[in-house]
Amino acid sequence: MSLFGASTGFGAGGFGAATTDTHNPMKDVEVTSPPDDSISCLAFSPPAMPGNFLIGGSWANDVRCWEVQDNGQTVPKAQQMHTGPVLDVCWSEDGSKVFTASCDKTAKMWDLNSNQAIQIAQHDAPIRTVHWIKAPNYNCIMTGSWDKTLKFWDTRSPNPMMSLQLPERCYCADVVYPMAVVASAERGLIVYQLENQPSEFRRIDSPLKHQVTGFTYQHRCIAIFKDKQNKPAGFALGSIEGRVAIHYINPPNPAKDNFTFKCHRSNGTNTTTPQDIYAVNAISFHPVHGTLSTVGSDGRFSFWDKDARTKLKTSEQLDQPITACSFNNNGNIFAYASSYDWSKGHEYYNPQKKNYIFLRNATEELKPRNKK
Repeated sequence: MSLFGASTGFGAGGFGAATTDTHNPMKDVEVTSPPDDSISCLAFSPPAMPGNFLIGGSWANDVRCWEVQDNGQTVPKAQQMHTGPVLDVCWSEDGSKVFTASCDKTAKMWDLNSNQAIQIAQHDAPIRTVHWIKAPNYNCIMTGSWDKTLKFWDTRSPNPMMSLQLPERCYCADVVYPMAVVASAERGLIVYQLENQPSEFRRIDSPLKHQVTGFTYQHRCIAIFKDKQNKPAGFALGSIEGRVAIHYINPPNPAKDNFTFKCHRSNGTNTTTPQDIYAVNAISFHPVHGTLSTVGSDGRFSFWDKDARTKLKTSEQLDQPITACSFNNNGNIFAYASSYDWSKGHEYYNPQKKNYIFLRNATEELKPRNKK
């Protein structure tokens, strides 16, 4: 039986926990042997690799690899360690290597065939982001750090090919060749072009400025989206204030095409009742439909159609925040991680609480709304 095929009811019940269980209210498949501390990042294997493999990094200093079988079973395959929390992971385009970024100020290259990991990058502060860039004339790793630099590394050399100064600490980044975008502390936002060699393309005022107060909340996550020609066209930017901006790089009509929407909020909707507002922890675009997922500190995931400007689905509430998410390369599987994100401070931390990674069938729920 194939759980991740196109014509399955997977995720609609029959799997996972009982209805009363708040750790898995959507009854999705639980990944076996999840990390022992908060899960910071998830990444599925690229299309060049047969099958589905999932990488997850955590605050337990480890990065783990699971094979996700068609029947929904997950098989732990391998694990590597850093000496500090792992904040980001990515794959090489052929699926033979995984790159990991850590608070220990290093990035490593993990060869999955030999199960060996070697250091390939060094910063003066924790490395927040790591991305593989495959250009026609070069391949490299891009690392963004809290030392306020963006560095590009040939994995065979101990010194960076290039180092670019950021206005502030790197908080999130994304790459879809030939575009990269980096969001930093103090609401900085820079787009880079990667053709021939990386260079700054444009600095953008944060689109998440509050209309009334003029205040811009901290950027938390960013994801590039593509146009109908499969080229990068813009990005979605999420903040700690339950808001996402959809921003096109060269829109025909900026005032009309660029917009923001509220999400991951609960309770009050009017001025008399205060509203609970949560951070948007991660954004991921569906590789086939171009629709997107957001996950938040409220313990919910939501699916959105940015072109129809509509919400497709919101999950039931999990009993802890959702900290990371990822679609597999053909868009059949949506992975999301449930663990504490420290958004409510240490008094809400419960060391007895387990961390989970869940897998959900994403074939039907992410289809765009039919345009009227």
